[in-house]
Order: sequence, then C-alpha cells, then structure tokens
Amino acid sequence: MTGSLTGLELFHKKFDLPLAQVIHTEAPYHFRRPDAGMTEEQFRAAIQKVLARHDILLIADEVVTGFGRLGSMFGSDHYGMTPDIVTCAKGLTSAYAPLSGSIIGQRVWDVLTQGTDENGVLGHGWTYSAHPIGAAAGIANLELIDKLGLVENAGKVGAYLNARMKDALGDHPHVGEIRGEGMLCAVELVRDPEARGFFEASEGVGAKVVAAMLRRGVIARAMPQGDILGFAPPLCLTSTEADTIVGVTAEAVHEVFG
Repeated sequence: MTGSLTGLELFHKKFDLPLAQVIHTEAPYHFRRPDAGMTEEQFRAAIQKVLARHDILLIADEVVTGFGRLGSMFGSDHYGMTPDIVTCAKGLTSAYAPLSGSIIGQRVWDVLTQGTDENGVLGHGWTYSAHPIGAAAGIANLELIDKLGLVENAGKVGAYLNARMKDALGDHPHVGEIRGEGMLCAVELVRDPEARGFFEASEGVGAKVVAAMLRRGVIARAMPQGDILGFAPPLCLTSTEADTIVGVTAEAVHEVFG
C-alpha cells in the first residue's frame, strides 16, 4: 500500500503498482505543466477542501522537509497544511542512527483508540520499533537543532543560497528555472527556456554538470526526473559556504555549455 501511495513511478513499474484503489493526481509544476489551471498556492488550498468534503485523509510526506529543512520545523506548518498523518525520518536523527516515525492527528488517533477497545491492543510492535539507541539519537539530535538554532539558520541561509543562485544563473540561456525554499534549491537545465525544450535523457546533461562540480569539490545531485541539479545542504550551512556552492555550480554549468 505504501508503495502504491508514493509518487515514484519507477517503484510502480517494478512491482506492478499502484493498487487499483490508489488514484494519483498531478500537482501544478509550472515550468513543465504551465497549463495546470491554478497556482501552486491555489492547489494547496483547494486540495484540502476537496479532501475534507469527501472525508479523505491527507498524508504529508515530511521525510525530507521535517525538522527544519524549509526554515520551519515542518513543511506542513510552513505551508499552512493540516495533514492527518505526517511521515518523518531523515531529519529526526540527521542519519546518525536509523529512526522514522508517523505523527497522527486526532481523528486517526480516535479510530485507533476505538479499535483497541473493540479488538484488543493494536499489533504495531516490531523487532526494532522504538529501539533505544535510535530513540536516544533522535532526542539528542532534536536538542541540538534547538540549541544551535538550525531551523532559523536554514530559513536565513537557505534564502540567501536561492537568491545567490538566481543572481548567478538566472539569465543563463540553458537554465529554465531556479526554485527552492529554505535549505532546498533546484536548477533545471533545458535546451530552450522560452519554448520549454528539454534535453534528451541520453545526453546526460545534468550528470555532466554534477561531475564537473565534483571535480571542484562540491557534491550535488542530478535528479532523475530531468536535467535538474538538486541541492539539500546541511542546516548548519554558512553564507560563505553557500557562496562556494553557487560559484562552483556556475563554473560547472559554463564548462558544460561552453
């Protein structure tokens, strides 16, 4: 079921998913789907009204955005969302130890409580559930996030990173869009920004830029959905380090395109 819920099409193809009862819709993605009919902000507001009207649960995947990545503790808070279930992991321990969790809202909790009363205790305990080492790492990590002011830093330095990236590459003839929020940034490379002409996957443009960056000492990620450079720096990033990232990215882009 969780494999069906994910938006990763590769997982669906390999495992005969999604299940029939899981239906996906597309969110606005202005650069690739300019005729979506509404802004991203309008979509966020509209979809919650639709779900509430039909009594459909909203699950927020905050494995990446949870615990400060956007400059807010959770992405749901950042965008004014009210999910029924929040999934979290990565930022919970900063990967010092494996730990993930689900945060549930009141109406889900009420159903679980009622089920326990009717059918006995919910069988949700597995071999490694709430492992004390993972839990201890999570607590220590969250204490440091507060103590070091990392959520605030992610918002401040992340905004600086995105602004500097737009200054450096916003007018490049093969950069279609630079987008980001908090300590997330993406640079989408295209053949023709005006006509929204994209490179063929076989050309490996994104991978070439990432390789050129690596030679300069900066690790970036060529995203699988297109020639998109993805950045998710540590929440403790400084403005000086952000300058390094931007400078190396610009150099690599100019190297690849001449």
